[in-house]
This record gives sequence, structure tokens and C-alpha cells, in this order.
Amino acid sequence: MKIEQVSFETRQARSEYVAKRFASVLQGKVLDVGCFEAPLRKLLVGCEYFGIDIAGKPDMFLNLDTADTLPFADGSYDIVMCIEVLEHLENLHHIFDELVRIGRRGVLVSLPNCWRDARVPIERGRGSFAHYGLPVDKPLDRHRWFFSHAEARDFLLRKADRHGLEVSELFVTEQRRPAFIRILRLMRYPGERYLNRYSQTTWALLSKQR
Repeated sequence: MKIEQVSFETRQARSEYVAKRFASVLQGKVLDVGCFEAPLRKLLVGCEYFGIDIAGKPDMFLNLDTADTLPFADGSYDIVMCIEVLEHLENLHHIFDELVRIGRRGVLVSLPNCWRDARVPIERGRGSFAHYGLPVDKPLDRHRWFFSHAEARDFLLRKADRHGLEVSELFVTEQRRPAFIRILRLMRYPGERYLNRYSQTTWALLSKQR
């Protein structure tokens, strides 16, 4: 599994990474599912951008978690992207299928490695981590799913196979660390164990056969 060392300190930094990393893919008509403040509207060049979400500054307000279908025709967008959104939805599987239906050329999806953020607080027996826990008031933004990198990878691969999609790219990003720390970690936790402990996000570009 390819690993790219990237640090996302803010949502803006993540959006800048997406715009630069996938510039050659995000062309034509692009649908951003779960766009929130829609920063990619200004960052993407040479495309017709449209964003949907329940809050923020989308082009269309839509509650993804209650939508039976997304209000777009089959293949109406060249690329559909959904960046760290699916884990917030109870109907994750259905919305993924909708992304594939709408994307003419394919879909760009990312999923977080929930194990990474939870590992240290759980091991230490104290602290908390974002999107989980039990606050006094019901949070507006929380995860409905708790999965590892391996589970995210397998989900994406099996969904791709079920829909007859080509896996054009499948890789992970992780926080930048000195080389000697990464080597020590890889020696202690080889292969999948390393990715489940330290990878931050799993990315997949799934393309339709022409």
C-alpha cells in the first residue's frame, strides 16, 4: 500500500491537498458531496463545480442521511467526490452507490482511519477524540461508524468490484514523521498493523470502464 506523508492541520489544508493532488482528475463537471463551506469551489481550476451538504455554503442544501436518492441523473457529473463524509452517515452504503450512479467517469472517495485517533486515549485510559464520546447535548457532527484502515480498504475494494469499477488509485496518507521514527514503527508493527495504527486517511479513485 502506497503511503504519502501529508499533514492536514486544517480543513483548508486538506482541500488544498485535494485540489493539487487530483487536479488532472477533477475536470469537467464535478460534484462535491458533503462540501460544507465548499473551499474547493475556489481552489479547483477548469471545472464546473457543484457542492451539496446539510450546512455551510453548498450550492444545494441537502440532508444526505435522509435522502432516498441524490437529485441528479445517472452519469450527470464527470467526477463525484466525497471526502471524509461517508463515516458521518447512517446510510453510508446507499449513498456510496448513489455516488457511483451519478459519476460518469468515476468517484473519488476518502475515509478516515478511526482507530488512529482513538488508540492513544484508549491506551492511556483518559482523554477523548473527535466525533465520538457522549456530550451533554446532541452533537451536530459525529461519526456513525468506527473502522480501521483495513476495513476501509476492503470496503472500497469490494464496492469497486461489485460495481465493476477500476481501482485507478488506492493509497493512504499519514502525518509527517522523522524517518527513523517511521522505520522503528514499521519494524515493530509491520504491514497492515502499521497502517491500522498510524495511517490517517484511505483514498480511492474508482473509475468506470469505457
